[in-house]
Amino acid sequence: MFLGKVIIASNTVITILIFIIVLSVLIFVHEFGHFVVAKRAGMKVEEFGFGFPPRLWSVKKGETTYSINWIPFGGFVKIFGEDGRGDKDPRSFASAKARIRVAVVVAGVLMNFLLAVVLLSIGNAVGLRVGLIDEIQTKQAKDVKVQIIQVAASSPAEKAGLLILDEIIGFRVNGKETPIKGVEEVQDFISRNKGREITIVLKSGSQQKEKTLTPRADPPAGEGALGVSLAATGVIKYPWHQAIGRGAMDSVSALQVTAMGYAGIIKSLFTTGKTGAEISGPIGIAVITGQAARLGFSYLLQFVAIISINLMVLNIIPFPALDGGRLLFIGIEKLKGKPVSQKIENAVNTFGFALLILLMIYVTTKDIVKFFNF
Repeated sequence: MFLGKVIIASNTVITILIFIIVLSVLIFVHEFGHFVVAKRAGMKVEEFGFGFPPRLWSVKKGETTYSINWIPFGGFVKIFGEDGRGDKDPRSFASAKARIRVAVVVAGVLMNFLLAVVLLSIGNAVGLRVGLIDEIQTKQAKDVKVQIIQVAASSPAEKAGLLILDEIIGFRVNGKETPIKGVEEVQDFISRNKGREITIVLKSGSQQKEKTLTPRADPPAGEGALGVSLAATGVIKYPWHQAIGRGAMDSVSALQVTAMGYAGIIKSLFTTGKTGAEISGPIGIAVITGQAARLGFSYLLQFVAIISINLMVLNIIPFPALDGGRLLFIGIEKLKGKPVSQKIENAVNTFGFALLILLMIYVTTKDIVKFFNF
C-alpha cells in the first residue's frame, strides 16, 4: 500500500514537472516572437522575462533587463508604450505605424505555429503514431494498434475508466483472453454483446489493465454502445528531408481543425448558450500531458504541437486581453483615423481579463470534479 502511494506521488510530481516545462516553453516561445520583432522594429524593450515575478535573477544588457522569475509558467515581454505612454517617442509601441504594431502582435502566434512545425517535423523523422486511413498507410506503418481516440461523457466507457489513447488488445471471455486484430473485430464483439457485461483488455504504455462494463443496447444518437471512437493507428517514419514538409502539412491540418473547432464552440455559445464541446483548463491539460509523456516521446511531441496550435488560435481570437483584441483595436483605429481612447482600451482589456479568469476558474473546477472524482 505504501509503495503504491509512493509510485502515485512520484507520477504526480513528474506530471507536474513535465506540464510546467511544456507550458513554459509554449508561452516563452510566444513571447520571444513579440520580443524579436519589437527589437527589429527599433522599439524599446524594457524587460524580457522567463517566468513571472517575483524576480529571482536579472541582468541588464543595453536598455533591456533579462530576468528569471520565481513563477515558472512561460514568460513575458515589456515593450515601452504598450500602455499608451510615449506616443510621441519614436521608439514607443504607441507611436509605431499600425502595420509595425500588427507585426509585433502577430509575431507571437506565428512563433507558436513555427514551434508546431518544428516539433512535428522531428516527430515525422523519428516516427509518429498516426491514424491509418488507407491500405497504403497500413502497409507502410509499424506497430499497428486499435486505440481509443474519443470517450463520450457519462458513457459506460467513461464510467469504467477507459482513457483516450488506451489500446484495446482483446476481450476476456470465460476467463480466457481473446486477442483482436482490427477495429471491425472490436465493433462486432461489442455489437453482439449489447446489454451484457464484458471485460476489455487494454494497454496504456507498458501497463496492461482490464475493465468490466456493459455496452448500451440503446445508446444516445451519435454515440456507440460503449461511447468511444476507435481508430487503427501505426507508426510512420519519414526521411529527414521529407519530414520537414510533412511537419508543415500536419501543422496546417491541425490549424484548420483547431480553427473550425473554436468556430463551432463560439457558434454554439451564441446559439444555444453552451460550448457544445468538452473544454479543459490547466489541470485537464496537465493530466493529458502526463498521459502523453507516459505513452512515449512521439505522443508528447504531437500533444505539445497541438497545444501550441491551440494557443495560437485562442490568442488570435478578437477578444479583449488577447493578441486578437489588440489587433481589433488597431483595426478600429485605422477605420476611425485616430487611436481608441487609452482609458476605454484599458477598461475593455481589464473586463476581458476578468472574464478569462472566471472562465479559468470554471474549467478548473470542472477538471477537478472530472479527474479527481470529487
